[in-house]
Amino acid sequence: MVLTGKQSLDFSGGVSAEDNFGIGGYDRVMGPNGQAQYWAPNLGAAFGILMAHYDHTYVAAGEAGPRRAASADPVDRDVSDYPHLVGSDFATVGEIFSVEKNADRKKAFDIRTVIAAVCDQDHPRVERWAGMADAETAVVMDARVGGHSVSVIGIESQPVVRAGFPPTDGPDTFTSGTLFPRSSKKVARAINAASGNRPLVVLANLSGFDGSPESMRNLQLEYGAEIGRAIVNFEGPIVFVVISRYHGGAFVVFSKTLNEKMTVLAIEGSYASVIGGAPAAAVVFAGDVGKRTASDARVASLEAALRDAAPEDKAALQLELADVRAAVRAEKISEVAGEFDGVHDIHRAVEVGSVDRVITPAELRPSIIATIESHLG
Repeated sequence: MVLTGKQSLDFSGGVSAEDNFGIGGYDRVMGPNGQAQYWAPNLGAAFGILMAHYDHTYVAAGEAGPRRAASADPVDRDVSDYPHLVGSDFATVGEIFSVEKNADRKKAFDIRTVIAAVCDQDHPRVERWAGMADAETAVVMDARVGGHSVSVIGIESQPVVRAGFPPTDGPDTFTSGTLFPRSSKKVARAINAASGNRPLVVLANLSGFDGSPESMRNLQLEYGAEIGRAIVNFEGPIVFVVISRYHGGAFVVFSKTLNEKMTVLAIEGSYASVIGGAPAAAVVFAGDVGKRTASDARVASLEAALRDAAPEDKAALQLELADVRAAVRAEKISEVAGEFDGVHDIHRAVEVGSVDRVITPAELRPSIIATIESHLG
């Protein structure tokens, strides 16, 4: 896709590339900038992608949305047995939600596998904006669930290595469960694209938005706000499912108070709070952590020894005390974080109205379908 071809640019004195692909080709320009939603090797394949897109989005005159397709995939299918990536910490999707395998819900997993497990197995899934650069932590799929055409958004739940040379004021790796500026833009665009056409399903392991200087410089606040605006303006049912953690700005932009047709479900064992346990312990409850550290027997005994030590022994004791205090403080942060997460579990989120219902992994697919059908009638 080009505004002006190479030859015209050359003759008019403009800046061009070695060919038209360098000006507007998928690999170098239109895929990374997100203007090209799909890649096609040739015109025939492009028509196929277009027809697949229409299959998910076309609305016949006088109808409310895309027609429901027949599906032999059972509505009540348990996603727990769906195989996860070979070589990962989990053999099946069910182990991601297991107390034995992932009690604190912090282990990395592949979000595309979870999306595949939820969606109908006898209908294709088409990923949108797959080549959008620096937006890899957001995954957008056109798919069917229970025969219903839906737009599925997932938040990547494993670290993504960045391409090229990242700026020094930003992360070297895109962390799991985090939205960065470009992925925030991608999510907002996906929500707007589905509005008024088909239901939205969000499978969220979302710890919030990246707040590094690089992200703030690249309009993180603006794109995050665009997600909130898209949720407010969305026409149709929204099913938001907390599959691991739900913290930070996610609580704001995906708040069920923004849209009356939004239903928030959470898988048993998930965590939901405005701030996660570890940062809460280190920042909000720093005073409590400090008191617990100071009263620890290991620290207290070394402080007493330091007070009574000969001058020539104090330097070594000070070094030992600094090391022990740092180790004990880390233990106390973990201790306070565990207490915080124990209070702010997913059932408390239900009590305060942030989450509608807690479900088991076996209920994930049937609950999503039932919620969609309750809105569509």
